[in-house]
Amino acid sequence: MIPSRLSLVTAALVVCNVSAFSPAATCATGLRRTAPLQMSSGANSNIGEGNVSRRTLFAKTASAAAFAVAAATGSNPGAAFAASNSPPTAEELNRIKVGYEGIQYLLDNFEKETTVCRENGGECKRDADAVRKYLGLRSTSDPLFQIEKVFNKVKYMDIDPDKLDAFFEASENWNSAMNMSNSMAFISQFGEYNPGGGKDEVLKYLNEAQKQVVLAEKSLKIIMECLDIA
Repeated sequence: MIPSRLSLVTAALVVCNVSAFSPAATCATGLRRTAPLQMSSGANSNIGEGNVSRRTLFAKTASAAAFAVAAATGSNPGAAFAASNSPPTAEELNRIKVGYEGIQYLLDNFEKETTVCRENGGECKRDADAVRKYLGLRSTSDPLFQIEKVFNKVKYMDIDPDKLDAFFEASENWNSAMNMSNSMAFISQFGEYNPGGGKDEVLKYLNEAQKQVVLAEKSLKIIMECLDIA
């Protein structure tokens, strides 16, 4: 009997150890650090008592997730897996480098890049919109736009295992700094119009956004080193 799509999805989710009552036992489809998965030895086990490597864990769970999506949508599971089981392209890796250079430029010219003047010698104001642009949060053409999707493909690269921990930590720190900088920049843009706000409030949150950009730059540098991006 041919299994239904629902049963296929259920089977794939079981492989991923998805449980509504056990948040720690989630399907690891993204690049997040998790505790090593302990495997007990047995007559039919070819893994042994050691820990399953992160790369192995991600590869298995990612393939199960791809199969589940394909089964639910009626598409070809093999094609879905092939599309998700690819390392980042040279062009995608270059986006990290270009984005990093852009952030360096922003930090070196922060006041200039975050100052907007009206034409013909008009009034100049500080504006945090440039912060969001350099972090890839303004346009699909920005080098760092949704760069986390490129990070997620790193699990399919032949990366030095000794660099995995550093990469995971740096990617998490990047996401944290990017999100915080985005929030501070957004608040700064409207600081002058909020009750009790003004130019001082704009500058206050703009400076906080700058601090987070510094952290983002450091994280991106570590990511580049882990991926041997020169």
